[in-house]
Amino acid sequence: MAWILFITFVILLAAGFPVAFTLAISAFVAVALGSSYPYLVVVKEMFSGLDSFPLMAVPFFILAAELMTGGAMTYVLLRFASQFVGHLRGGLGYANVISAALFSGISGSALADAAGPGAMMIRMMEKSGYDKSYAGALTASAAVMGPIIPPSIIMIVYALQVEQVSVGALFIAGMVPGIVIALALSAANFVVSRKRNYRGEAERPSGREMVKTTFHALPALLLIVIIIGGIRAGVFTPTEASVVAIFYALACGMFLYRSLKLRDIPAIIFRAALISIAVLIILAAARAFAWVLIIESVPQQLAETIVSWQLSPLVFLLAVNLLLLVFGLFMDPLPGVMVLVPILAPIAHSLGIDPIHFAMVVILNLTIGLVTPPVGALLFVVSSAVKLRVGDIIREMPPFFIAHIIVLALITFIPALSTWLPRVSGF
Repeated sequence: MAWILFITFVILLAAGFPVAFTLAISAFVAVALGSSYPYLVVVKEMFSGLDSFPLMAVPFFILAAELMTGGAMTYVLLRFASQFVGHLRGGLGYANVISAALFSGISGSALADAAGPGAMMIRMMEKSGYDKSYAGALTASAAVMGPIIPPSIIMIVYALQVEQVSVGALFIAGMVPGIVIALALSAANFVVSRKRNYRGEAERPSGREMVKTTFHALPALLLIVIIIGGIRAGVFTPTEASVVAIFYALACGMFLYRSLKLRDIPAIIFRAALISIAVLIILAAARAFAWVLIIESVPQQLAETIVSWQLSPLVFLLAVNLLLLVFGLFMDPLPGVMVLVPILAPIAHSLGIDPIHFAMVVILNLTIGLVTPPVGALLFVVSSAVKLRVGDIIREMPPFFIAHIIVLALITFIPALSTWLPRVSGF
């Protein structure tokens, strides 16, 4: 079954089939041609992949992000970020990165970050004289922080695959790497802005205006504190936190900012449902694909083979980085986590690699794949959101791709960047 699975997968992927259908059809063909199992087992495994209480957080966080975008929180966060750096050379680039980091603490999704505040920032940057392609590349690169800074849909899925880590531990582990990514992208923006003479947007606002803007943004900024603090204090689980985020977003949008109307809510729910369906179909199909691998003992055989090579933990991590960077060229992060983590995580554990450290290496690695062609989803989201050619965005990507690779190397070689904060927090 394994050979049929892989051959079918490669053929369908090369033919341009959507990832979800590629995974599901490959599993079905492998079962049909390579085993005596009934066809219905594929459907059963797809449903089993979604039958999880923690996984309910995924559509809830997506809905919370949509409510916040519709409730003016996106604009409030953009103003908050711009007031500190907008007057600097390349200031709107810094504001783009900071606002992406702030919205990452709300949405949990890279695509939501790019389509929401990212699209707004591109338009603002273009009006201020920035090259539109550069603004698009920076926006796509900054959106990579979406799955790294908590809450994170990918972290929820990862924790379901590996019993040694919890969702709460991964959420806290993503804080420092997220900050490092923001610093690296800001450094890249600094270099490019000096070279191209991208000047600041306006004069720095007065202290009184900054206090007013900050006070106005406090409700939006408090959400990540409520989510992380509530999970850490044991007040609610990550799934319950996602529901809290929905009601908090409703309250802020309707009563504090008063920009969210009752008539807007059905359309917001519909958009969130479509995004959730796309994500959950991928997870269901990946579960069926992974089931075939497990039945064929592929993870166990691969683990035994790699362990027999007696690799050092560092060499193994470097090999995993190379594998995942290549894998990310053709596959989205969610199916990557579902298919590869059950294979790689046990090997990492047997080599003594900290499970939280390994989780952050894998998650960051697969998320970088969102900005690498030919399948980089963020490139296409940004392209469609602001009417840019994908090729123009790719042309501006090298400085930001280098920044991401440097961060990945730091996360790989310095485990404390991922493990220190969870350990201090009691995980």
